[in-house]
Amino acid sequence: MPTSNAVKGIGSIKTMYNTKKSAISNNEGSDFLKMYMLEKERTRLRSEEILISRRLNIIQIRLNEIQEFYNGQSILLQNPDRTESYQTNKDEEKPNFKTMSIDY
Repeated sequence: MPTSNAVKGIGSIKTMYNTKKSAISNNEGSDFLKMYMLEKERTRLRSEEILISRRLNIIQIRLNEIQEFYNGQSILLQNPDRTESYQTNKDEEKPNFKTMSIDY
């Protein structure tokens, strides 16, 4: 039985190991990995967008409440008759206390 070296020309055959080539290409990254990472980033950004929109809705509601309060105050400031009557009503509600001198 002849060995593999005995066959003429078998020594000149180059293998992947001899040429230092690997089965995996030397690309920076695979397209599948890039697609996977981009999909993960897209889902993360969408969830962040939902959270931010919820926070924005809460902030808008609070800003509207503050604006309504300011509108109510500006109406009172524009009509001084209302503010005076409001202040006189406060004075009328106060109980009258008697003052007495205390001897020590």
